[in-house]
Amino acid sequence: MKKMSVILISVFTLLLGLSVGSYGGLQGWFDWMPYYDDVDEGSSTDRFIPAKYNVDLGLFWTVWDILDDEYLREENLDMDTMTYGAISGMVNSLGDPYTVFMNPDETEEFTKSLDGELEGIGAELTVTDDHLAIVTPLKNSPAEKAGLLPEDIIYKIEDEFAADLTLFDAIMKIRGASGTPIELTIIRDGVADPFEVTIVRARIDLESVSYEAVGENIAYVSINQFTDGTADDFGKIIGDLILDEPDGLIIDLRYNGGGYLDSAIDVLSYLLKSDVAASSIRERDGEDSEEILYTNGGEKLLKVPLVVLVNAGSASASEIVAGAIQDHERGVIMGAQSFGKGTVQAVEFLEDGSSIRLTIAQWFTPSGRAIQDVGIKPDIRVENSIDESKEGVDRQLNEAIKYLERL
Repeated sequence: MKKMSVILISVFTLLLGLSVGSYGGLQGWFDWMPYYDDVDEGSSTDRFIPAKYNVDLGLFWTVWDILDDEYLREENLDMDTMTYGAISGMVNSLGDPYTVFMNPDETEEFTKSLDGELEGIGAELTVTDDHLAIVTPLKNSPAEKAGLLPEDIIYKIEDEFAADLTLFDAIMKIRGASGTPIELTIIRDGVADPFEVTIVRARIDLESVSYEAVGENIAYVSINQFTDGTADDFGKIIGDLILDEPDGLIIDLRYNGGGYLDSAIDVLSYLLKSDVAASSIRERDGEDSEEILYTNGGEKLLKVPLVVLVNAGSASASEIVAGAIQDHERGVIMGAQSFGKGTVQAVEFLEDGSSIRLTIAQWFTPSGRAIQDVGIKPDIRVENSIDESKEGVDRQLNEAIKYLERL
């Protein structure tokens, strides 16, 4: 079988814009380490289960034959669907929300999200404790404007319970043409009862990096996702800032669910000294397989005071950036604790158009911290209240400005 594999790190989210960055849009976002490997293998029919596993595949074929010979509704016996279902069951038995088999249709949706073809509500989703949960609404997306928050649970999609749907069934029900409404029932921590939210879908055009001046000569740079163009856009902004000589720099990674790994390393290369550790990756062999990723010499504005804003919607590649800044004491991490996505996935595209995304490694901050299910703890904790946010008040940003102006 011919297959192509791609290494990535990301929250497996379908950006319901879906961008697909964890459930709800394949997003994961796009936390990819660009790596392609074409492998020629023998026919899968020649494969066998090693004796150490003590598994009799004859049982599988016995059940298959029973269904084929005796099941009442013969019209439901679709061999492709049954095969893909069996493979999905095997993969899902691992209990890892980031390890997923995708049939050809699902793989096509995944690929579209990576190509930026997004229409929907603009939210990154994941599966948490068997619940469809929001990692982050994208900035200026319909989901954000409707008031959805990180860690919200989507309880119902229209009249159907999200827990009763497969991942992609849920995705396809939430996705839809721009201008059409979708009603979601939300469960939120601290709110007694589920509540309904109607969101009008839209095309999601997300600017990767944006800049504005705030406060007294403070530069505010928001990185919304780590795409293949993010580092170049960030570098141009930093180049202009050198001429402006700002007294402080704020980098906003809130609601950034991740992206390409190399983009995160390139962004760090502007902020840290050359050839310092930005992150490390370990495969199943542990420390024996460790690979250290270093900054690559783009350093600029190294002496400008820095604040990095994070919250529960900051995941994956965002956490790599925040963790490295924190470990190297380059700046202050401010806001709320980040999501906690510390594993690495590979996507292998198979010859029939299907694919499998599987966890192959764990990443660590430069000091060796594992952040999976823990996240990055801010140096200065500042919480935005829901009421203030509704009024357009951004306490976290305001505190970052005040902090830098006091220096």
